[in-house]
Amino acid sequence: MKYYSTRDKAVRMESAEAIKMGLSRDGGLLTPESIPQIDEAFLNSLVNARYQERAAKVMGLYLTDYTYEELLGFAENAYGPDKFDTDAVAPVRKVDGTTHCLELWHGPTSAFKDMALQMLPQLLSAALRKTGEEKTVCILVATSGDTGKAAMEGFADVPQTKIMVFYPKDGVSKVQETQMVTQDGANVGVCAVVGNFDDAQAGVKRIFSDEKMRATLAERGYFLSSANSINWGRILPQVVYYISAYCDLVRDGEIKMGGKVNFCVPTGNFGDILAAYYAKRMGLPVGKLICASNCNDVLTDFLRTGVYDRNRPFHTTMSPSMDILVSSNLERLLFDLSGENDAEVKGYMETLAKDGRYEVSDAIKTALKEQYWGGFCDEDGTAATIAEYYKEQGYLIDTHTAVAANVMEQYRKATGDETVTVFVSTASPYKFCNHVLTAIGETPAGDGVELLDHLNSVSGVTVPRRLAALKGKQRRFDMTAEKQDMDNVVLDFLK
Repeated sequence: MKYYSTRDKAVRMESAEAIKMGLSRDGGLLTPESIPQIDEAFLNSLVNARYQERAAKVMGLYLTDYTYEELLGFAENAYGPDKFDTDAVAPVRKVDGTTHCLELWHGPTSAFKDMALQMLPQLLSAALRKTGEEKTVCILVATSGDTGKAAMEGFADVPQTKIMVFYPKDGVSKVQETQMVTQDGANVGVCAVVGNFDDAQAGVKRIFSDEKMRATLAERGYFLSSANSINWGRILPQVVYYISAYCDLVRDGEIKMGGKVNFCVPTGNFGDILAAYYAKRMGLPVGKLICASNCNDVLTDFLRTGVYDRNRPFHTTMSPSMDILVSSNLERLLFDLSGENDAEVKGYMETLAKDGRYEVSDAIKTALKEQYWGGFCDEDGTAATIAEYYKEQGYLIDTHTAVAANVMEQYRKATGDETVTVFVSTASPYKFCNHVLTAIGETPAGDGVELLDHLNSVSGVTVPRRLAALKGKQRRFDMTAEKQDMDNVVLDFLK
């Protein structure tokens, strides 16, 4: 399987090289040249398999220069009991007869990013061996809250790697920030950026595209790669859990093999819901993909109108991992829906950079309406949904999960669609204690790790052990930089 750039199909490489590079040098995203197809026989072979076996089989369809034995070993390491607090890894919780919740936060950082970022370091380390790379890889990460910690947790003290994380100052929850600034590891660095996530992400992309910067780092024995979802090694492990969830529903008698399922995904950078789209393109029986946004509703408008316009107010919300106005992974979807027209995609991206907006073709607009339904949930709706699930279902959910649950119900009311639907839970409620406590009628005293015990005493839900361990942990990093100085932060980090 070869991979090529969404902006230039002449750029082609093996999967190991694509994972190593992270982002194509022309600024495009590296994408598989074809989508492997699966059938009911393939799905049946996974129904009674462990999650690790499912992961190895699905990823093996795309990573043809890795062996099944390699991938199974990586999956055993990534998703073992020392990392995840449930053998199911990504369990599906039944809410009612037609509603289920896919819980993706049982890993070491209590966020869905662990599902990919416990796997990516192993894929990348193997890629370095397979390509004979002798330089040290410097991984640059822009985070809206969860990716940074999950990436550092995955890459901490991994040989031949260094990782620098940028997060928006005052734009993540206190627990998320504490997780990042107390991270262990001799090869990690953290820096707050004055601005929002889009500023941090644009800075990282700018560094990747700077030939002078790349040459300077090469002289020092480094090359750049990414752990953001612009890296295919991030998207692929996420495809697995949609297929796994479907197999669980079949195994548990909730659906019959071949029956369709809808997925509702809380979305910021479009990576998580893109993975669901790839699962559907592979042949997984998926009906509608429901894209759930918060007040930063740029994707909702895009899916409804075909116009992507980031020229709008940026809102800092209680669901910070979705506080994004430039959704990078949308580029991969446009590439697929345009018939892999790299020139068309490049044009959209150039127009976005120049004008802050673009409008897609009528053909893409039609395809978007067939595949997706977009909705958004405001702050009041988020809080009300947390309260409703806690009081009526006895189910404690976080702010991002609440956005998905709310938009799922909007979709049902708007369409009358009664298809079995899985909404995706992307983080533990303990990562957003202050907002969750307030939503269920409590008055939080503070907004940091001191609230873990408060939420536990009220709800009786166990605090994830890694979050509980944050109490009293010493802060290691306190650097802040302007967005234009991110280059110098990286250069200083790699001295």
